Parts: sequence; C-alpha cells; structure tokens
Amino acid sequence: MTWKPLARAIETERLILRTRDERDAEWYRELVGERGVETLTLEESQERLEQFRQSTEESGIGALAIDRRADGDTIGYCALVVGRASLDEPELAYELLQRFHGHGYATEAARALVEAAAATGRRRLWSTVRAWNAPSLRVLDKLEFRRDHTVADDAGEIVYMVRDL
Repeated sequence: MTWKPLARAIETERLILRTRDERDAEWYRELVGERGVETLTLEESQERLEQFRQSTEESGIGALAIDRRADGDTIGYCALVVGRASLDEPELAYELLQRFHGHGYATEAARALVEAAAATGRRRLWSTVRAWNAPSLRVLDKLEFRRDHTVADDAGEIVYMVRDL
C-alpha cells in the first residue's frame, strides 16, 4: 500500500514540529549525551541527522524537531519510525531534553503526530517503551494507546503499546 508522506511541519498551541536540518546538530548532540551511552562530536551529530533526513525522504516518515513557539528553542523530537514496528504500522517515538520534561510538551507533540499519522492513511500505530519509563507510559495512556504485550531483552522489559487510528 502507498501512504501519503508525513507532514513536514505541524503547529500546535505551543509548539512547531518541523523537519530536522543542519541547525539541529548541537541540541541533538546534547540529547544523545543525556542518554549516558555515547558522546557525539558535532560532526557525528551532523552526519546522523543527514542519514535520518535521507531515510525520511525514502520512507515518507521520520523525526520532526520540536520547537517552542514562545522561545524559538528546540527541545527534542517526535517521530514516526519503523523501529520495532513496520512502515505500514510505524512506531511513535519522542524524546525531549531533560530540562523540558514535565511540561506536557511530549504529549502535545505526540498528539499532533498521531493526527498527522492518521492523515497519511495509516490505521494503526505502535510505541515501545521500557517498563521503568512511567512518564512515557503516561503520555501514551493520554493518547489512548493500550498495552498489547511485553518482551524482554538484555536491558529489561519492553512494553508494546498500540493505538488504532
């Protein structure tokens, strides 16, 4: 089946979701560093963003940077990705810089992306979350995702959430 491409720009009350580009290398580098797993150079961050851009062009889905309207700063991303799902039923993903947690931005951005996913013609979305990540599970609950099943890997339990569109 052929899907419509994901919107490249989406506006909400407080946010603008937009295609990521070269100006996103620094905050993306910071975000990856907050994960505590690796530290990217600015060049590596730019290279990854270029790879993501190419993937988005090929698949029609991908990550959008989240900018706050009032301040004009970028606080993270919200995405439709293949991840642990498929192109037909992609995975909703989001990640914010830690200093922006707890303000409802993830819920607002993800809600807008769910609507944009429905506009592509898709009928179902998935999201996978580590079982310890209660804030992310709350976001998905607010967006009417339901628990489907869990699996375990070397890093622990993964909860598969699903939502019909």
